[in-house]
Amino acid sequence: MLTELSIQDFAIIDEISITFDEGLTVLTGETGAGKSIIIDAIQLLAGGRGSVEYVRHGANKAQIEGLFTPDTNRKELSEIAETYGIDVQDGMIVLNRAITSGGKSICRVNGKLVTLAILKEFGKRLIDIHSQHETQSLMDSDNHIRLLDLYSGKQIEKAKGEYTRLYEKLLSLQKRYDELSANEQEMTQRLDLLQFQQNEIEQANLTPDEDIRLEEERSQLANFERVYTALQDAYNALYGEQKGIEWLGMANQALQGSSEYDSFIAEKAEDLSHHYFLVEELMYDLRNYADSLQYDPERLNEIESRLHEIDRLKKKYGTSVNEILEYLGKIEEEIEQLTDKDTHLGKLEEQITETYKDAYLEAKELHDLRQDAANSLTDSIHGELADLYLEKASFTISFDTKTETGAGENVKLHRNGFDYVQFLISANPGEPLKQLNKVASGGELSRIMLALKKLFARHQGVTSVIFDEVDTGVSGRVAQAIAEKIHQISRQSQVLCITHLPQVAAMSDTHKLIKKFEKNDRTATTVEELSEDETIVELSRMITGTKLTETAKDHAREMLELASNYKQVVQ
Repeated sequence: MLTELSIQDFAIIDEISITFDEGLTVLTGETGAGKSIIIDAIQLLAGGRGSVEYVRHGANKAQIEGLFTPDTNRKELSEIAETYGIDVQDGMIVLNRAITSGGKSICRVNGKLVTLAILKEFGKRLIDIHSQHETQSLMDSDNHIRLLDLYSGKQIEKAKGEYTRLYEKLLSLQKRYDELSANEQEMTQRLDLLQFQQNEIEQANLTPDEDIRLEEERSQLANFERVYTALQDAYNALYGEQKGIEWLGMANQALQGSSEYDSFIAEKAEDLSHHYFLVEELMYDLRNYADSLQYDPERLNEIESRLHEIDRLKKKYGTSVNEILEYLGKIEEEIEQLTDKDTHLGKLEEQITETYKDAYLEAKELHDLRQDAANSLTDSIHGELADLYLEKASFTISFDTKTETGAGENVKLHRNGFDYVQFLISANPGEPLKQLNKVASGGELSRIMLALKKLFARHQGVTSVIFDEVDTGVSGRVAQAIAEKIHQISRQSQVLCITHLPQVAAMSDTHKLIKKFEKNDRTATTVEELSEDETIVELSRMITGTKLTETAKDHAREMLELASNYKQVVQ
């Protein structure tokens, strides 16, 4: 969940720090006090689009920081963090976003600088913001198939994994086929280029690791005098009167003469004798190697010329002789395919046909699983809508397919199978089914979105669900139903809710009041957590407006009591 939020120099907010708890937290306050500004700040923290307009007048930068302690998606978040080299300790994730007055955006995750795209990857798995004024994933039909698969749970994962493997293989085969059957002139030009490269590499008569061997030999010849002198000096230090080998022999004789009297001396005499012969053998090896060395300036010139030729080829075909030879093998295979293109095209056609058939069968299994899930989801949605007094509404999930252009009767496959899924709704009897974004009434749309959110909150697995005035346009028993539904969602995920409805505020586990005040001739915002008595006063204000009456207080107490009774029943 979102545990703590810190905002500095953001719009009319100079500096606030808010602590959040589990369950349902409502934020209320007068219009213009800064409620939606706080949601804007959280939206930026999740990777939303920034603007210099957010920077408080006179400040150098606006800064938002949020501490999250995820209770879902922990493994997925850890994997993302590991991918980008971000250290996660005790399961805590800190997102930080700063926007300078010059328009620069600076993003950090757990203190590490990241791009906005990486910040979004974390944000979309931690926060789900829903408001009436922005396009949501639930409204976008392109996301409906993903949501349906999430609702299906693990049942669909295995089938989807097998289909994805076959679909990727099909794409790879199709790409190769398209490359081979491309413009004849382009293929001829490609063949000429490859044959030229093949001829150039083959004429060089390269052998594996040749560059490494030549560089070693060049180093030896270029430093011949130093190498020869080192060998001679080492040999002369060992051989001759009063030299190393003679002193070792004397030490060996000294120990051998007393070895029969002392076991330690006998052991060490044997060790020294062994080392003596090793050193003697080493000495002769040094002499023989020095005798074999010959300085050949012509050979050095040959090596330089050969390495120059190899370096020229490296600039074109690889960083080493071995890479050049690997490249030669690849182009020989491609040349063979291009010169015998028709045969290869025929083989590819057969492979594409067989792979398509296998992928289609897996896509059909996905379709069947989705149909079952769609029936279950439709029943659940109708139940949720009835709770929200939309019992006459009709919800359905449409499935569509497309045909490949120029591919006969073949059904078009895509990354998720062959299904094109769309959620459709008819809010009133006699009205046609419409796409969610075509629902006209704000009140109806709020309830439909809430019903969907209730069912998908658990499956989407986000840490915090945020509602920004989704209860606009409703009242009475519908308002109470919305309050109950939001509370139900808060049992699955932490919920932060900005509301003007006293029914929703009464259902909260934590009530925070946002107020606007003047500080040093500037407007500022503060957030206070309300006690029970303070909550009664705030609910009374929400019921009656500015005038506070005892009747309103009694009504507020009754609402809190009813909400408490409801929460005890649904625990």
